[in-house]
Amino acid sequence: MFSSRFTRWNLHPNRISQAVQERRRSGQELLDLTCTNPTRAGLAPGDPLPEAPPFSRMYRPLPRGLRPAREAVAATYRRQGIDVDPDHVVLTASTSEAYSWLFKLLSDPGDRVLVPAPSYPLFEFLAGMEMVEPAPYALVYEDGWRIDLPALLAQLVENPRALVLVHPNNPTGSYVKREEWKAIAAACGEFDVPVISDEVFLSYTLEEKDDRAGSLAAADACLTFSLGGLSKEAGLPQMKLGWIVVAGPARLRDRALARLDLVADTYLSIGTPVQEQAEALLEYGGSRKAMIHTRVRENYRTLLRIAAGEPSVTVLQAEGGWSAIVRVPAVMEEEDRVVQLVLRDGVLVQPGFFYDMATGVHLVVSLLTDPGDFSAGLHRLIRSMGEA
Repeated sequence: MFSSRFTRWNLHPNRISQAVQERRRSGQELLDLTCTNPTRAGLAPGDPLPEAPPFSRMYRPLPRGLRPAREAVAATYRRQGIDVDPDHVVLTASTSEAYSWLFKLLSDPGDRVLVPAPSYPLFEFLAGMEMVEPAPYALVYEDGWRIDLPALLAQLVENPRALVLVHPNNPTGSYVKREEWKAIAAACGEFDVPVISDEVFLSYTLEEKDDRAGSLAAADACLTFSLGGLSKEAGLPQMKLGWIVVAGPARLRDRALARLDLVADTYLSIGTPVQEQAEALLEYGGSRKAMIHTRVRENYRTLLRIAAGEPSVTVLQAEGGWSAIVRVPAVMEEEDRVVQLVLRDGVLVQPGFFYDMATGVHLVVSLLTDPGDFSAGLHRLIRSMGEA
């Protein structure tokens, strides 16, 4: 009766979800260090949202989205010193939808798409929904994260249909470095492998370094799709507006845009009101983004300070984004450790295996968490490690 897309996933609650339900049913406090929803993170609202325009009576089903909205998106790149033509912007309802459209555009069922590991677990589901095989390439940690470049370049020779870069990656917080991008762009141009660059966390730097690449929205060596959206750019996930900036050699770029027009025109998923408000929402989002940036930087410093008091705990270096990874003693399995933290200590974190971290015992925390809960939860976590 149902599609084979769903047979690859276990749809039953895992032990961690069951432990969370048990803790909450008991009425005991649970400090959640996994919150990544800016509308539920206790951030001061700042200025009120712009007033909505009068009800939109005119429907203009333009595949790439309304021109003023695309101009507003292009303006965000101009503020970074990148010249983006609004005609090369395609609006979507979300970054997840952007991935779905691009997998449709670039691949056939059974094709392989290269994705980073460790990274966000959503790729398995997004690729699976399109019957595409996510093939991991490695990020390695040696006093900081880097792409295993020789291994990745070898994989590019094997004709994958796309390469996904998450810039900066989630949860490692690692940016693509300029030298990495130079080598990747040359190889992708040579082997005709399009690049999907997920840049939703690009401006949320935790540590300033001068070796990281900027946005790839002006790439010219290979066909490149740069992704962004209001969810992170303005801290407004409920507004449901994302975008794809298409770049690269003109011949490939224009062919991709013509085909994306057909995909977008088939769905027409973006509401008119949010497009009409795009410029105002992005302007409003500037102050909201600044609040979020301050929050994640302060929480990252809090994490480093508190973890320094327990020698058995190591915070892996992060350069940007909203997450941080803590390496803890391997005296029990990750899942057992997270369940123990929920039931005994009343603190919720995510295990590293959620993000395909294959070795060691790692816990992932959200730097967006309310600072009071974040500090209190970390103290409980560190105390638990000391008792192990």
